Amino acid sequence: MHENASFPARVTVLRLGHRPGRDDRMTTHVALTARALGAERALLVGDTTGSRDTVRDITDRFGGPFAVDVVDEWRPVLRDWDGVVVHLTMYGEPVQNVEGAVRSAVLDRSEPLLVVVGSQKVPFEVYDAADWNVAVTNQPHSEVAGLAVFLDRLFEGSELAREWTDAEKRVVPMETGKRVVDAGEE
Repeated sequence: MHENASFPARVTVLRLGHRPGRDDRMTTHVALTARALGAERALLVGDTTGSRDTVRDITDRFGGPFAVDVVDEWRPVLRDWDGVVVHLTMYGEPVQNVEGAVRSAVLDRSEPLLVVVGSQKVPFEVYDAADWNVAVTNQPHSEVAGLAVFLDRLFEGSELAREWTDAEKRVVPMETGKRVVDAGEE
């Protein structure tokens, strides 16, 4: 559970599939988006140690809590999950039609949530195992975009004001320019 009281949900993102050389950057961005927008953990399947190491480095520098791990197989994760499963797919029900029910299951009943994000073609068993197959539009788009929209809708924007702990660095919001300072520094 998040240490920040505004994050009562336990959200894990499962990156289903990874094509080395082709998906390295995308897998990293799935995990970074999960981290930035309220998930507490990402599970990356397959040859994803480079993505895992990058995300751990970002978490060390910019704060957490957030965990990222590599798993060999996604099937045991999905089979053994004790909570709600949402599979993000363009073939699912529109997010605006199911977000309230998902939010109620996850936030009101404190059920842990597994958000499954695909890479290559997703086996039908994932669709079948999901409590909800959810679409952020029924058009082809980036799985990173779908994850971002879904998490923002789940948390109703509260994730944007999240507090980060144990950060070495902090981004200072500015109208123009870039400023990164040591944590605790203004």
